[in-house]
Amino acid sequence: MNEFMVFSLVPLAVSIIISMTCALLGNFLVLRRQSLIGDAISHVALPGIVVSFLITGTLASFAMMLGAGVAALVTVALIELIRRLGRVEGSAAMGVVFTSLFAVGVLLLEWHGAAGVHLDVEHALYGNLESLIWFEGVGLAALIDPVALADLPPQLGRVAWVALAVVAFVIVMRRPLVLASFDPDFAASMRARPALVDLLLVTLVAVAAIAAFEAVGSIIVIAMFICPAAAARLMTNRLGAQIAWSQCFALLAAVAGYLLAGEAPLWLGFEVSLSAAGMIATVAGLILLAACLFGPCRARTGAAQHD
Repeated sequence: MNEFMVFSLVPLAVSIIISMTCALLGNFLVLRRQSLIGDAISHVALPGIVVSFLITGTLASFAMMLGAGVAALVTVALIELIRRLGRVEGSAAMGVVFTSLFAVGVLLLEWHGAAGVHLDVEHALYGNLESLIWFEGVGLAALIDPVALADLPPQLGRVAWVALAVVAFVIVMRRPLVLASFDPDFAASMRARPALVDLLLVTLVAVAAIAAFEAVGSIIVIAMFICPAAAARLMTNRLGAQIAWSQCFALLAAVAGYLLAGEAPLWLGFEVSLSAAGMIATVAGLILLAACLFGPCRARTGAAQHD
């Protein structure tokens, strides 16, 4: 039990919170057919973080999140600019912007030697959940010990606050969010301000992707946004039930993926462990595959209903 608390409690908790938070937002991205938004924002977090490191010379959390946040806003502005001025399809504009900016981030990372200091491409891409060790978690008493709790990896607190912000947003903005997701024109006629809702949604997607960056990287977080929500979409025609399904799938992917990363190779006789973030994404993909094959709404022909 003590070994679990030291090495696995925090990374497992972080993976669960990230998975469920991203899946909650992913429901609305899937409904709006804007799944690539999460992809774009998660990719451009890298150049924002690299630029913040080159300017400040530090990997302080605030500087990293500020740099990634600015990069996310620049990405959204560039996508809209290309879409409007060039009359390019939205998905094509997203693909051009996020791949270009991500490539710039990788080049900056290598060119300035940041990879040899503290920041490396591998962890930027795939994360490093396993490094979130709680050194003071040596027993159950640590859960109520202020000194031990103060030693918790800061990533846990950050993802927890982001999760609370996302839940509050969905609860407070539920009606305009649902209207804007299903019929933006009707939402505008009802003064639900769909443009403002879109901006807030994209902003929270950026915040969630940035909060997840240190743990799961800028690539694997995409599966957390899309796979549980897309699988849930194939299970029901009602939005409330879809959100519930997505949360269950996200929880299952996080727990099963984390455990399988450490235990599955041992079951097969190999003395190694696999990337926890990679295994979580793999399990999420398998859940989506199962929903595609057996989901009751996989042959849907009409629009979804909402509660």
